[in-house]
Amino acid sequence: MKFQLLPLVTRTLLVVAALAAPFSMASAADGGQIIIRDAEIEEDLHEWTADVIRAAGMNPEQVRIILIQSPEVNAFVAGGANIFIYTGLIQKTENPAEVVGVIAHELGHIAGGHLTRTGEVAKNASFEAMLGALIGIGAAVATGDGSAAAAGISIGQGQAMNRYLAYSRVQESSADQAGYRFMTGAGLNPEGLPSFLEKLASQELLTTSQQSKYVRSHPLSSARVEALRHKVESSPLRNAALPEKWNDDYARMKAKLLGFISPQQVTYIYKGDDHSISADYARAVAAYKFNQVDQSLRLVDGLIAREPQNPYFYELKGQVLFEFGKIAQSVPAYEKAVKLAPESGLIRMAYAQSLIESAGSGKSINVSALNEAINQLKRAERDEPRVSRMKRLLATAFGKQGKEAEARVYLAEEALMQGNKAEAVRLAKVTKNQLPPNSPEALRAADIINTVGDDGETR
Repeated sequence: MKFQLLPLVTRTLLVVAALAAPFSMASAADGGQIIIRDAEIEEDLHEWTADVIRAAGMNPEQVRIILIQSPEVNAFVAGGANIFIYTGLIQKTENPAEVVGVIAHELGHIAGGHLTRTGEVAKNASFEAMLGALIGIGAAVATGDGSAAAAGISIGQGQAMNRYLAYSRVQESSADQAGYRFMTGAGLNPEGLPSFLEKLASQELLTTSQQSKYVRSHPLSSARVEALRHKVESSPLRNAALPEKWNDDYARMKAKLLGFISPQQVTYIYKGDDHSISADYARAVAAYKFNQVDQSLRLVDGLIAREPQNPYFYELKGQVLFEFGKIAQSVPAYEKAVKLAPESGLIRMAYAQSLIESAGSGKSINVSALNEAINQLKRAERDEPRVSRMKRLLATAFGKQGKEAEARVYLAEEALMQGNKAEAVRLAKVTKNQLPPNSPEALRAADIINTVGDDGETR
């Protein structure tokens, strides 16, 4: 049995489509929800919000902020301490304070227990499967049709999910007040809370169909915004400045998102005489998206020369080289990125992918490269336990070595994370007796069988 390596979408911007074919990208036309995973952006968001999360009485390592690619302005909490933010919302903000303000508000919903009914969705699921399940649950609740939860993605389910995740005005005011407490408790200027809401306040007078998704699921009123504004203006932190590094990171974040999502706009946003790092970053990504390989690499090398200790520039270089068939050349770029950002599971996963692809096959296979890939992936699992793609890569590495039983264990774990419990148990049972007792993979197979009963129900 051979395990084929699927085309990678887990790179600098890890983009996967919920409930679409595994590891493919859903188009906007089919109603799909596209999740973006990016090591740099997630690290920035973690840095900005860590103290705010602590002020909320939570562990920053247990709160995940997940980006959804969409021009819509929206954010919501689901499946426990998971905050989903649309890229359109980030693009509408003007500074990192507004981004933190939105996250602080969403933390208020978590702290207030406003969505405890969706907690079960998070069990064993990847973020993609979690989001897909929420879409189905939202459709079922909104339409009264229980079969909608298994129907996958269809037009209109996004609106159904918004109705399912909608908050009351009382909950909104409570989250406002909590967000204010969390930001001030972290020693941050809470100005971002009202300033972002003021951008949306005019939508209160629009019909529901014309309002942003955020306003539809987060009922807004001028009185609520005014109350928050009054509170912020009386805060002793109202004139406190954010760290300058945050402003620089914010500029790079928006540049990177623009380059990946709307590369055609880069030349309009960043003029020719703008040689800031953000501008060149956007141009490097846009050139990559337009298949201008040499131009992209030239720009990336320029960025590396300016900041030789920046892991994300090496990561981008690895991506460009990998995606355009220069697999062997991508390996040292990713290796350097991992050394500079050892805590990034996403970068380790990309490095492992390059090692697997460069290992060859048959008699000329590079076993040491595959072993290194497996080591990297198992280390990355600790940082990224919800990435089902990790399991597929592990299965591929073991499969290339001819270790089919071990490979099936990881395929079973992938199936479990994607919500296919019956397939997960089937693969685990087939494999368990083929492995040495108490081996790591045998124990993984036993865990799946113990977690999921024969009837496919989680115990």
